[in-house]
Amino acid sequence: MTRTALHAALLIALASPAFDARAQNADQAPDEDAKTLDQVIVTGTRASDRTVAESPSPIDVIRPEALEATGTTELATALARTLPSLNFPRPAISDGTDAVRPAQLRGLAPDQVLVLVNGKRRHGTALLNLNGTQGRGSSPVDLNAIPIAAIDRVEVLRDGASAQYGSDAIAGVINIVLKGKAGTGSVNARAGQYSAGDGRTVQLSGDAGFGLGESGFVHLSAQAVDSEQTDRARPFQGTPGPATPPLGVVVQRQGDPAIEQQAVGFNSEFGLAEGVELFAFGTASRRDALSNGFFRPAGDTRNIPSIYPNGFLPQIRNIADDRAFVAGLHGETAGGLAIEFSYNYGSSDLEFNVENSLNRSLGPTSQRNFHAGALGFTQHVLNLDFNKLLEVGWLDAPLTLAFGAEWRGEGFEQRAGEPASYINGGVRLPNGAPAPSGSQVFPGFRPADARAFDRHSYSIYGDLEGEITDKLSLGLAARAEQYSDFGSTTSGKLSARYAFSPAFALRGTASTGFRAPSLQQQFFQSTATNFISVPNVGTVPFDIRTFRVNDPAAIALGAEPLRAEESRNLSLGVVLTPLKDLYITLDAYQIEIDDRIALSENLTSTAVRTYLNNNGFPDVGGGRYFTNAIDTTTRGADLVATYTARRGDLKMDFTGGYNYNKTTIDRIAANPATLQAIDPNAVRFGRTEVGRLVVGSPRSKLFLGSVYSYGPWKLTSNTTRYGSVTVRGATPALDQTFGGKWLWDLALSYTRDAWEFTLGADNVLDEYPDEVIFANSTFGQLPYSSSSPFGFNGAFVYGNLRYRW
Repeated sequence: MTRTALHAALLIALASPAFDARAQNADQAPDEDAKTLDQVIVTGTRASDRTVAESPSPIDVIRPEALEATGTTELATALARTLPSLNFPRPAISDGTDAVRPAQLRGLAPDQVLVLVNGKRRHGTALLNLNGTQGRGSSPVDLNAIPIAAIDRVEVLRDGASAQYGSDAIAGVINIVLKGKAGTGSVNARAGQYSAGDGRTVQLSGDAGFGLGESGFVHLSAQAVDSEQTDRARPFQGTPGPATPPLGVVVQRQGDPAIEQQAVGFNSEFGLAEGVELFAFGTASRRDALSNGFFRPAGDTRNIPSIYPNGFLPQIRNIADDRAFVAGLHGETAGGLAIEFSYNYGSSDLEFNVENSLNRSLGPTSQRNFHAGALGFTQHVLNLDFNKLLEVGWLDAPLTLAFGAEWRGEGFEQRAGEPASYINGGVRLPNGAPAPSGSQVFPGFRPADARAFDRHSYSIYGDLEGEITDKLSLGLAARAEQYSDFGSTTSGKLSARYAFSPAFALRGTASTGFRAPSLQQQFFQSTATNFISVPNVGTVPFDIRTFRVNDPAAIALGAEPLRAEESRNLSLGVVLTPLKDLYITLDAYQIEIDDRIALSENLTSTAVRTYLNNNGFPDVGGGRYFTNAIDTTTRGADLVATYTARRGDLKMDFTGGYNYNKTTIDRIAANPATLQAIDPNAVRFGRTEVGRLVVGSPRSKLFLGSVYSYGPWKLTSNTTRYGSVTVRGATPALDQTFGGKWLWDLALSYTRDAWEFTLGADNVLDEYPDEVIFANSTFGQLPYSSSSPFGFNGAFVYGNLRYRW
């Protein structure tokens, strides 16, 4: 479909809210007329009565209605459509990253944003993203493991907050507040399909709250999703031959994986005694995701025709199990000191299975399905927090003093696959060359890779904030942490807000922050066999590894123990309320990050191989490792505006948001002396990885929207313009910039008594990203880039039926 300026104008006119800044406390009923400025927040502050308007840092508060106003069943996708500063691409053919996709805030790494649930730290995923996608080298939180049915609201702090919450809060904080009210609930059924005829999705979900004692509650939620895969691949367009796919037939697949997922959650409180309450909450999910690799033609040397006469498309089945549980006590002494003690447990387990494949080195007796190993990550956290209002004689309002301590223990485990998934059986290729080892598409983890690692940390923090005058509020926070693996770090934050009038306020923050190197980045190791031509010898198999940083071979190539990333954040913004129902914020920011942790390029030159083979590593042909080698600066701005109007029985809510951010590289560390001595021409960070950091995510994202309510009818729409992204290849000739695109989501709802019926379409104009150039398309088979910020599936039409009580 041809896109024109007229389309863009239509989208702007009918745009719907990307996010609704109206939110309630978990124990309050929704107030449809509540003003944005009056919403009480719990993120970025220790005060109990801080509102959105009074916050010295930019806060987005997203209601469940906004999350559910599209056809998606994924929390991360819903957030990407409601937050201009969030990027959530949908990579394909990227191993485990197809199943556990990372999200970015303000263009930074996925693990540079901290995720909380009910204010408690959420554990990261076991997966380490190693393929050529945004977020390469990160192990972020799996947002899609949290059922949308369990969520009361999401508060997003777009500001550095390491001094308040610890590691990872460089780009900001996403705090997911769970539903917590007795006597309410809902049942929801949703079904949809892409206009291309695939991707059928069915979702069933529900939640219900029950009373416990006089004032307690338990709120339960559940969600089940069944999504078929999508496929936008095309036939092979190269020169036909025995080792090429057949012409005119689509044998490759490019799109979303097939997913079956079940998730449950609960949130509860119970009064034990006067002023003492027990609280507990948790979530659990299981995801079965089937994704695709690259097709092996019938005549490909990697195929065995007696097993697959027509070639084969290997697939990876990931089983992701995610568990989280938090329990604690909170109360208040007679002197007004609030005390809270809590225990937090989280685990992520990711299993790799290979299907429809073979181990070429085992010959015709090779099996087709393999268990290729698993990854596991666990987190244990103990918190002791204190909070007290301090009366200061010369101040009109008391100050809020908060302080506390935290112990955190983390564990990472890598488990080997079955022997057939990694061994070399000795059967050679028809030309006599050695065959690759292990299961094709994903060789199993070897016993030498399989180990368990752990660490612990201690931290203390202090936080003081309050109203100095009726116009000026100040906040001060500091935190010190000690890690058992890399040492100690400290961070601080100063925030201020000054209200020149009820209609105009100025706010700003200055802070330092950090992100501790994850256990996955330090200790993940995988091995794949590459075949390299050696003079006077022929083709020889070499093990190419993703090294642990303490591996002797990695140290020989210049690897060093990882250090914490360190950041300096500055923000300055204005809050405007020129009209009663109009709320505008504009915030500019700068984030400098030193010693960013990145995954190097493969180091496989002849000089590197020769050195390793002559110095005690005869089977190692090179590899890659993580290192603190890059400094960056990110500058940008966020603009948010909301407005509510009434015309008789017609209510109209308008929302707009715009984010611009630009990352530049300030420094790439010179090669270590050991690597320089081995290979003076070695390149640890090539142009492709640099491109991911500086131009791989949209520099701009615009949202314009409206909701029209009239009696039982409600029309919602959502327009988003995604800015351009650039993918850099190994050479400039392979570079490509993908232009900005407008997407429009539209839904019409009818409510009768407790029932609500919705018919909607996401990407209603069936917009696709620009196609890749032929040189990057695997001979025309893969027409779209995995870096597209909105995927490449086209329009999705859905229906929804909901019953509330």
